[in-house]
Amino acid sequence: MSGDTSAREALPADDAAVSEAERKARKAAFEANKLSKRLHRQVGQAIADFNMIEDGDKVMVCMSGGKDSYAMLDILLNLKARAPIKFDIVAVNLDQKQPGFPEEVLPNYLRSRDVAFHIEEQDTYSIVTNIIPAGKTMCSLCSRLRRGILYRVAKELGATKIALGHHRDDMVVTLLMNMFFGSRMKGMPPKLVSDNGEHVVIRPLAYVAETDLEKWAVHREFPIIPCSLCGSQENLQRVQIKQMIRDWDKQYPGRVENMFSAMGNITLSHMMDTKLFPFVDVRATGRPDPQGDKAFDEDEDDCGAPAGGAAVQPVRLIRD
Repeated sequence: MSGDTSAREALPADDAAVSEAERKARKAAFEANKLSKRLHRQVGQAIADFNMIEDGDKVMVCMSGGKDSYAMLDILLNLKARAPIKFDIVAVNLDQKQPGFPEEVLPNYLRSRDVAFHIEEQDTYSIVTNIIPAGKTMCSLCSRLRRGILYRVAKELGATKIALGHHRDDMVVTLLMNMFFGSRMKGMPPKLVSDNGEHVVIRPLAYVAETDLEKWAVHREFPIIPCSLCGSQENLQRVQIKQMIRDWDKQYPGRVENMFSAMGNITLSHMMDTKLFPFVDVRATGRPDPQGDKAFDEDEDDCGAPAGGAAVQPVRLIRD
């Protein structure tokens, strides 16, 4: 009798535990669905804004084995299934012969997604490590070698577009890198013509935040392959700047998004490049100029945050 009483007393606690587990599961499913919609909307918007993919294109999706390229392929495959235009996708991985590289991981994944793919084997690892002294930055040489190989492969495969997995944060970091170390205002464009003039390179993740890609990779359980070249160099200036903007985003929500939006909202007359704006020809016309400057007024935005440190209000390109 006492055993039956104990069982009945335990039942409410068990029910509560089940309800809590169900609540967490429903919340996780809701957040994953919300993230999925945001990612697909942002990628679709970037493709539309910059006319990245056109009817009849063959898009070569460059796969590194990292979260960004997995997410790019995953989202492009989903968009392809419901797009109003027809285009083909071929996934390409450059096997650089890094020691311990798991050669079957990507092919197995791509077969599971029923994706046409090509694995290009080139021992760039030995070239880079033989030329670059230990501890020095490998990115520049590695990037040049990889770029040349991928251009050749794109031509051999008949690809009309080359898709790279750079995201919003990469683009902001590149702008800051060029400002800090190159003394120039130069970013990472969402679409450009390749160095040799033969290919169009696109970045479908241009509007996507890296934190969202990290969450998506966990949700989709991508078989991530770590990089033992650039990805292992923790002291790179790029890595440090990326951490800096992460810290900014935590302390001042919206700051990074505003910086990214500013890259597409440029007033040339308020910069200093004489090659892009005819400053030498500027004369008083006597007519109001909406792009003019109230020369003796302090710009409201220059005065900093109000007392109390109000958060930066983001100017969103893609609204939730």
